[in-house]
Amino acid sequence: MLEGDAVHKVVAGVLLLMSLASWSIILWKSFFLRSALAGLERSIAAFWQAPDVEQALHTLPTFDRAGLLTPLIEAGRRQMRQHAQPRLAAQGSSAQQLTRVLRDALQAGVRRLQSGQVILASVGSMAPFVGLLGTVWGIYGALATIAQAGQISIAQVAGPVGEALIMTAAGLAVAIPAVLGYNLLGRLIGRIEADLEGFARDVRELLVYQSQSAAYPPDGALD
Repeated sequence: MLEGDAVHKVVAGVLLLMSLASWSIILWKSFFLRSALAGLERSIAAFWQAPDVEQALHTLPTFDRAGLLTPLIEAGRRQMRQHAQPRLAAQGSSAQQLTRVLRDALQAGVRRLQSGQVILASVGSMAPFVGLLGTVWGIYGALATIAQAGQISIAQVAGPVGEALIMTAAGLAVAIPAVLGYNLLGRLIGRIEADLEGFARDVRELLVYQSQSAAYPPDGALD
């Protein structure tokens, strides 16, 4: 790369930055998602083993270190404790309001899980074209050099053309890990998201049942 001009060096620098960004995201998200998946399984088990929601919220931070389940439960609990207010968000039944609140909390958690995926997708799609740009520019430079010299020799062509072809390989070397990382991490995200959605549905049913039980106690409960 030392023989290339400014454009060649800029392309190489862009590919280097893309590679560093993609590998940083791949390594960080691999650790985060695996930890989140393991913590999610333990947190769901701990929640259903707790005697009540309050005790579950006290216990969950020990397992839910990624902070995926606790916001869902807290949002649902706050919603069920709110009194009616003169605004659109308070319109509809308590079950409908709870569904909306849990959906918002779930989407916030999913956005955390998907952070960085756009960068990986962008690197995977753009890096080959950035490398191709370096290749085209290198070949153009080689042809311009030959035209100025007025004669053709292997020594004049080999260096620039070799660098040009290396840029294409570098673009692919940056893109392939980004695409593989995007796909593998996407599978982990999809698995965690499915578990979160199922848990959110279960929590909704639980809170609605508790609310209805409090409003309409069984016969003899008030005696």
